[in-house]
Amino acid sequence: MSSNNQEPLVLLLAGGVGSRLNNLVQSRAKPAVPFAGIYRIIDFSLSNVMNSGFSQVGVLTQYKPLSLMRHIGTGAAWDFSGRTRGVKILPPRTGARDSDWYKGTADAVRQNIDFIKAHPSPEVIILSGDHIYSMDLEDMLQVHRRKEADMTVATMVVPREQIKQFGTAITDSDGRIVEWEEKPAQPRTELASMGIYVINTAYLLHTLETYRTDMDFGMDMIPRAITADRVYAYPFRGYWRDVGTIQAYWEANMDVLRPVPPITPAAWGIRPNPEADGLPSDRCPARFIGAGRASNSLIAASCLIEGTVINSVLSPGVWVGPGAVVRDSILFHDCLVAAEAAIDLAILDKRVTVGAGAVVGCGAEEEKQQANREHPQHLYTGISLIGKGAQIPAAARIGRNCIVSPGRRSADFPHQVIASGESV
Repeated sequence: MSSNNQEPLVLLLAGGVGSRLNNLVQSRAKPAVPFAGIYRIIDFSLSNVMNSGFSQVGVLTQYKPLSLMRHIGTGAAWDFSGRTRGVKILPPRTGARDSDWYKGTADAVRQNIDFIKAHPSPEVIILSGDHIYSMDLEDMLQVHRRKEADMTVATMVVPREQIKQFGTAITDSDGRIVEWEEKPAQPRTELASMGIYVINTAYLLHTLETYRTDMDFGMDMIPRAITADRVYAYPFRGYWRDVGTIQAYWEANMDVLRPVPPITPAAWGIRPNPEADGLPSDRCPARFIGAGRASNSLIAASCLIEGTVINSVLSPGVWVGPGAVVRDSILFHDCLVAAEAAIDLAILDKRVTVGAGAVVGCGAEEEKQQANREHPQHLYTGISLIGKGAQIPAAARIGRNCIVSPGRRSADFPHQVIASGESV
């Protein structure tokens, strides 16, 4: 752990729209999306900071920040409250119009230069608030110092077919980055940037104030810095996932259920904030009644299971009625699945009600390839998405890759059968 006067300042970028998560981010910021039953996505980054021994954090928000602000609160859940500790929410400063919003990662940090100067530190650590991972940031900091780097970029080996989504680094034998390509069509390396940086504070301030047209670290600052300054790669070999798409989000939740799970939030020391949203942390235990059973599933506190749950993740307060079946699905807080209903390969946001005998996720195997007509880039593997507070009518049949918007009532459904790929 760093001594206090040598401790870095942490800036957590949590302002992304996350539009590919569709209606999961209609009323909340992407880092505030629930994950693995009792967590939010941002809990992983906040807990990594806590577990690394750092205590001064600025959270840069932008898009629909209220749920995020409510969730973080005083920061006490992650030991960030106290005389020498703190977490500060930093919204965009310059105005209310969209054009005044952060124009990239570097611009977001530039708009908060006063916060950096008000918290003197030898380095600034920049993290993203929407990744699922466990990482020793103190180790990265020490490598940065040993290399006498101006900037250190966390990197990991990524399969070639995926690397075009990332900034990529080509390094020399000492780990110094000598070439950089942002989202290359023809990648020449398997080393991808994780969007995690350690930067000397004086160097960062000088760069932001000198090159005011730099809007993004990956697109602008790093390519220029590697030509003149000491920029190194920090190799990371653990589990890390950007859950920015419905498919990636679903897969990461399913990873928790594997026989040998690559994601173990409790073992990693990841802390939720159970007091957020006004939910008491002492909800009653989950209960199984009658024929209720679950296999290979994560069932959170105060769930009531009278039916069958298979390979699914249930947040607190979910009720699965008699004869109902939930399979390969993710259900957020306080969903109600009535008697004899079936949920197959779906994500249900908070307080969704599925009427008796209704089916969410029906259709032949080939219908899973029938992408959503309105959002073909969001839903294309069979997952159906039900928005917060929606009510699915009794006996309704919802196909594959369907979207039901938040707050839809039974009267809003044009038919009892919603074909695969359609939206309500």
